[in-house]
Amino acid sequence: MIRIGALRRATAITAIIALVAGCGGGGGGGGGSGSTASTGTTGGTPTPAGCSLRDRQDWAAAQLREWYLFPETLPTNLDPAPYPKVSDYVDALTATARAQRHDRYFTYLTSIAQEDAFFNSGSSAGFGIRLSTDAAQQRVFIAEAFEGTAALAAGIDRGAEIVAIGTGPSDVRTVAAIIAAEGLDGVTNALGPNTAGTTRLLRIRDASGTRDVTIAKTDYALTPVSSRYGAQVITDNGRRVGYLNLRTFISTADPALRSAFASFRAQGITNIIVDLRYNGGGLVSIAELMGDLLGAGRSTAEVLSYTTYRPEKSSNNVTRQFAPQPQSVAPTKIAFITTGASASASELVINAFIPYLHANLALIGSNSYGKPVGQVGLDRAACDDRLRVVAFATQNAARQGDYYDGLATKVEASCAAADDVTHPLGDPQEASTRAALNYLAGVSCTPLAGSGTQTSRSLATRPVLLRPLVPSAAQYQVPGMF
Repeated sequence: MIRIGALRRATAITAIIALVAGCGGGGGGGGGSGSTASTGTTGGTPTPAGCSLRDRQDWAAAQLREWYLFPETLPTNLDPAPYPKVSDYVDALTATARAQRHDRYFTYLTSIAQEDAFFNSGSSAGFGIRLSTDAAQQRVFIAEAFEGTAALAAGIDRGAEIVAIGTGPSDVRTVAAIIAAEGLDGVTNALGPNTAGTTRLLRIRDASGTRDVTIAKTDYALTPVSSRYGAQVITDNGRRVGYLNLRTFISTADPALRSAFASFRAQGITNIIVDLRYNGGGLVSIAELMGDLLGAGRSTAEVLSYTTYRPEKSSNNVTRQFAPQPQSVAPTKIAFITTGASASASELVINAFIPYLHANLALIGSNSYGKPVGQVGLDRAACDDRLRVVAFATQNAARQGDYYDGLATKVEASCAAADDVTHPLGDPQEASTRAALNYLAGVSCTPLAGSGTQTSRSLATRPVLLRPLVPSAAQYQVPGMF
């Protein structure tokens, strides 16, 4: 885990240093702390001392001026008075860097309690599904269902379509009608708040037909590596391939990753698929662990990544060498499955191996999001405010790190493939998994588009993960989670 050095200051710096996407759209405050407009009470509760709207706005501006990686882009003076929420003010302060594509809502306000609960144990509340949408066709699909959740218990899984939503039988509206009237935000609103006990009627269409399911959101702990398909060995035309699907880089991923790679190592696996198609990022420490687990062939003198802060914070710079673990493998080829939802820590891992594997590393699916920067967490505990500030950049051993348009133009090999929700994740017949297996077998393929602009344009026609306008702390890390 990367830590900020010995800092004596009134504002706490969290020990968790994160590479998270924060790409849920504008206005990105997390929980209630990010959306409060009141300066006296919040929901009838007296505001703690020092937690008025203006206090919190001034505090946020001060943290940005001290830590922001792009200080030259901050306005010299920006009156906070016109902004009804702290998150709106933060968005305004970072607007220039956002226009330059260097901070696409990566700097945001969230809840300390919510984020700690998620990073430490994957704790969240919801139906336990990940949603993708085809806005042009006005359709919403289940991209993934999580173990131990209400959705999977109700038989809702990948490939099912939500065709209508209501609070009960009397007010069911079709998804097409909702999108036509209110856009995709209407769908997230129809699904209700991320609080345990929120109940909705979902009309589900899948291979079994169409049925109405009444389901309540519950508290659950996300399993970062699925117990159903997250780690397995696929036999394909006599070739044994290790397949790993990591949903998010949180603390509880550590034992699951070690177990998966120990199994690969014991079976002599050297061709590996790492499926990061929905992984929006997370903890740097877990990204480094994954690098180490893929790095049995690397020496401790070789660089995994460089972490670089702005000049006046350079005492926090870190050069991270490989540290192979007892479970580590030495892959001869790696196929990384990505989409536009693959960001931050996911991209750090991929980028780290480009100088070492060259064309024996490939991006499969579609271009990654493009976030070569990370955040520190700056806490104002009395207000339950954590400001995630873009404060450092990451690079690989070759000092390559300028992939704001994704990694498609940085890798030497790639294969375009669809995210095929008609097949389970990790199924050899699923389009992206099939393309990854073909790459590892030396089969030729159609590479990804040659420029970030072209790739982004092609992605616009593909189903994408549904993101609320104001994500919860968990939804920042797990795009599409509801």
